[in-house]
Amino acid sequence: MASASASTNREESIRHLPAEARAALSRFQVDGDPATLDPVLLAILEDFIPHTPPVPLAQLPGSTRLIDDLGFDSLAITEVVFFTEDLFSIHITNEEIIQARTLDDLRGFIRRKVDVRATR
Repeated sequence: MASASASTNREESIRHLPAEARAALSRFQVDGDPATLDPVLLAILEDFIPHTPPVPLAQLPGSTRLIDDLGFDSLAITEVVFFTEDLFSIHITNEEIIQARTLDDLRGFIRRKVDVRATR
C-alpha cells in the first residue's frame, strides 16, 4: 500500500510539469534510461529559476552556468535539490551539488545518481 501512496504523491508533485516532462518521466520509469530525463530536469529548473531567461532552457547551450548566467541562488538550488531528491528517491549532498555549475554538469550528475539508484 505504501508504494501506491508514493506513486500518488509523485503524480501529484509532477502534475504542474509540462506534458513533455511528465511523458519523459513515464518513459524513464519504464525503460530506466537516465538520458530520457532531460525534459524533466529542465522543467524542474524552470519551476525554481529566479528569473525567466529570454529563451527556453532547452535552447540554451549546456555550458550555461546555473548561478552566473541563469541567476540561481542558494535558495533556488536548495529547492531544486529537494524536489529532485523526492522525485527520484535519491540523496544529494551539498558537496555534490556545488560541483554542478552548468546545465550539462547538472544533467550528467542527475543521470549518474538515478543510474546508480537503478542498478542497486
